[in-house]
Amino acid sequence: MNIQVLVSAMHRTNHEILKEMNLQTDAIIINQCDQDKSETLDFRGKSVHFYHLNERGVGRSRNTALIKASADICLFADEDMIYVDGYSEMIIEEFNNYPDADVLIFSLESLNKDKPLSTIRKSGSVGRKQAMRYGCARIAFRRNSILKQNIWFSLLFGGGAKYSSGEDTIFLQDCLKRGLKIYSSTKKIAYVKQEESTWFRGYNEKLFYDKGVLLSTVMPRLAEIYALGLSYKYSKNKSVTMPFKDIYSSMKKGIKNKKRN
Repeated sequence: MNIQVLVSAMHRTNHEILKEMNLQTDAIIINQCDQDKSETLDFRGKSVHFYHLNERGVGRSRNTALIKASADICLFADEDMIYVDGYSEMIIEEFNNYPDADVLIFSLESLNKDKPLSTIRKSGSVGRKQAMRYGCARIAFRRNSILKQNIWFSLLFGGGAKYSSGEDTIFLQDCLKRGLKIYSSTKKIAYVKQEESTWFRGYNEKLFYDKGVLLSTVMPRLAEIYALGLSYKYSKNKSVTMPFKDIYSSMKKGIKNKKRN
């Protein structure tokens, strides 16, 4: 069982990213920049393929990496991650523990105290509601399972797309809709710096409108109920200045617009 890390990066002009991320497996780096070229190198005895591409969008980057991938088990990754020593053995062990798993969701730890990440407190089966919490930087998956079900990332959602986030949510929901088995693991495979974001511009009307569009996309019948709960949650966040009613109003506008179109 071999492993390949699929990294989405921006404007990386050197190979320092390999040391920064503490990569210990084969990898594919999709570097979105202003040129088109590729290169292959050996790093710590592992094969790394760099693709420098004149394109934009997180979803597009992940799709390109998935097309280029060749390993049994793949991991989506962002360039601000730092993998722990032995992550490869840890992941293989968990797939052996869950032989029917198509996707495993692992724990990550944020190095930015102001941007904590959801903690996985219990290993086990993941349903549609639980999957809403997690991003794809946490997941390892059987490549053949994803390709067999023809599952790809939306180009309408995520950094560089029309709607600011949600490509990871749609991807995981599509996995579950098509019958793939997803499990969570309490094991921590990486740290995340969380210093900058290519898409986050604050908790504004556009962000909540986009979340409404996302909710209407992944669960149209329950979108307004979920929007109500999310609006209350965000209204209690000290970083959010918008009142509850305005947050909910923005989400409902996104939901209604998605339904009309």
